[in-house]
Parts: sequence; structure tokens; C-alpha cells
Amino acid sequence: MALNTSIELRNKIFYQVFVRQFSKKHNFQGVIEKLDEIKALEVDIIQLLPIHPIGEKNRKGNVGSPYSIKNYYEIDPDLGTITDFTRLLKAAHKKGLKVIIDIVFNHTSHDADYTKTHPEWYYQKEDGSFCNRVGDWWDIIDFKFDNNKALEDELIRILTYWAKIGVDGFRCDVAPIIPLAFWRRAREELTKSFPDLLYVAESVHPGFIKYLRDSGYDACSDSEIFQVFDICYDYDIFDDFGNYLKGTSTLQKWADDLLRQETIYPKNYVKLKYLENHDFPRAASYCRNDIILRNATAMMYFLKGAQFIFNGQECGAVNRPNLFEYDEIDWSNYNRAKIATLMKKLGKLKKETNYVNGVMDVSCLSSDILKITYKKGNKLFTGIFNFGQTEAINIEAGYDVLAEKEFEGGEFTLIEPLILVTNL
Repeated sequence: MALNTSIELRNKIFYQVFVRQFSKKHNFQGVIEKLDEIKALEVDIIQLLPIHPIGEKNRKGNVGSPYSIKNYYEIDPDLGTITDFTRLLKAAHKKGLKVIIDIVFNHTSHDADYTKTHPEWYYQKEDGSFCNRVGDWWDIIDFKFDNNKALEDELIRILTYWAKIGVDGFRCDVAPIIPLAFWRRAREELTKSFPDLLYVAESVHPGFIKYLRDSGYDACSDSEIFQVFDICYDYDIFDDFGNYLKGTSTLQKWADDLLRQETIYPKNYVKLKYLENHDFPRAASYCRNDIILRNATAMMYFLKGAQFIFNGQECGAVNRPNLFEYDEIDWSNYNRAKIATLMKKLGKLKKETNYVNGVMDVSCLSSDILKITYKKGNKLFTGIFNFGQTEAINIEAGYDVLAEKEFEGGEFTLIEPLILVTNL
């Protein structure tokens, strides 16, 4: 973990915006017009998918993936201009929102400017054609670091450029498969002029790390990545909760995962906690019903870490926006499953009480009911989340935060998520 990372980041709420799909305008102006709605969810930090021009050669779909970048210094003209982007930054900052951009340094598009000016920076086949390390990503080609100082210098110039524009930090795409020495050097150099930048690592699934290592490449574990980055993604355990809902794993495995994170990472570790993002299905599509969706949403807010919302999640959206086409979010049924209301309450509780920096414990009350507690000062915060049990369980008394009334306790058939506060 970066030594100066504050555990107060665990109280922050991120909101990921896919600008192209966020509104019918498909641009920065469409985001500016909805900043108040984003802020109302107790959001602190807006995280944008890549905003740069998309390559045309070997493009996937008609519009292409924003992760297939042609030029890091420019703005995708479909989203607006650099002036439009700075307007978004200023509007967000005026409302107390920070904005971080998605930085993609593992690869570029096949027709990126560097393929002409610096072809030696890329992996190449014997015939001289460009390639990458992951066959499925056929719309991109990988940089070849290998102690390439010239490449590193250029990437640091890119980070510096956007820091000067006014961004508040970077979400670094597939950060573990880029040399940790580069990330360390980049952060050290930028900190001299921009000490408050936030660094979020899209750490990757353990299976992907093993695959790369087995293929002869380097890939960092989350523990290694934490040496430089403030926040890591939760892919080390993310699949286990979904597997439980599918019936291929247990809730106890998920509880064990959460406690294991407490022991294998630095004391001030910060994980990004989420149910969905642009790479994976919507929570509303894999939770069996709205009750389970509300329990899962409340549970995620109650985990030790920063909370992450993917645009559209607050209205219980089922469709995951297409990464390669125009596919805007349907906002017409806002708060269909009462998710937005729940997020607002949970976000407010998270910030006002700072419970996630208390002493955490996790247990299973049954095969389908999870209990998480935090002891902080003279208060005990208890979250109980039911993912399927219909039998009554014994629950202690306390103040029901979500219902905003006293809860007497006793034998109770739990349906909706329950969060209690009691005095010790």
C-alpha cells in the first residue's frame, strides 16, 4: 500500500460513467446535466471510461472500444472537445465532486500514432507485424516495456499533461500487467507537482495473473500493487459472491474471503467494492429478484472499502451497455427496485458514522444469511443480509437505520436488508 494512503478513502463513493452510453447526447454535456443526480447518491468521485479517440483498424463493432486508444493527448470527438472536458471538470469540482480518468497504458489501437513514430515500443511477430499477449483482445496491440525508458518517459508525460488539465487522479487499466517499477517511478515523479492525485489500480483476477505468469510474462498480485496504488479492485474475491448466487459456491466462502483480506493486505488497505462494472453483467441480471438485489446492494455498502456504482445501477438496470456500439442507458424506470433510495441512505450512513474504520467481523447465520459487524467507539453497527432463507432467525434489538425506527428484536423472518446500531 502507498504508505500515505488514508483509510478515510474507505468512506468514498465512486460513480463510473461510460460517457457514450450515459445520455442520449452521448457526450460530456450529457454528464454535466446529470451531475446533481450523481451528487444526490452521496458520490465523491466520478470515474470516466477512456475519453480518447478510438482506433479504426481492427475495430470491434461500429463505434469501437474506448480501450482501443489512438492518441492519449486528444479527446474522442464524439464526446466533445478539450474545452467541453474542462467544462465538465469545473462543473464537477464546483459541486464538490472529483473526476478521475481511465488511463490505458498496457496497449493501444493498431493504428495508434506510436505505431508510426515508435514501432519498437510494441510486441511484434517474426514478420514484424504488431501483436499482443492476450489473443482475445484482437482490436489492440501491447506495449513492450522491458526497461524501455523512452516509453516510460512518454507515458509519464501523458499523466502529467492530464494532471495539469485538472483531473484528480487515474484509474489504471490492467495495472498488474504493467511493470510495478514504472508505476512507482510515475507516482514519485508526479507527486512532486501533484501530491493529491488518487491512484486506483484495476487489479485483475488471480486466474489471469497465473495465466500470464505461466506464459512467461510478469504480473503483480494485489499485495504487490498495494505498494504503489491507493485503491485496488476486488477481483481477488469478486467471483465468489456471484458463484454463491449461482449455486456453485457457498456464502461461507464469501465470508471467509472478506476476513482473509483483513490479514493478507496492509493495515491501511482500501478495496473498491462493487456488484457490477462495465466488464461484467448487471447485478439486477444475476440477482434472482429485487429483494436479493437490495440485500446485495446493502451488503456492498457495508463492506470495508470504497463503494463503487456503475452508471445505471441505481435504477436497477439489467442491460449492460455495449462496449462497442451506441447503447445508452434507459433511465425511464428510475429507482425501479428502490435501489437509488437505498444507496442514498447507505451512503449517508457510511459517511456520517465512519463505521468501516471500526473493528470488523463477518459470519454466516445460516447458509443464506450473512452478518457483518463493526465495533467503533461505544457503538456496534450490525448488518444482516438475507439471500434466500425463509425461516425465522433470532435478531438482537437496536435502531433500524433503514426503517428509521427502533427494532425490538426476537424471532424474525428477514426479507429486506437490516442494519442496526446499538450502544455498547
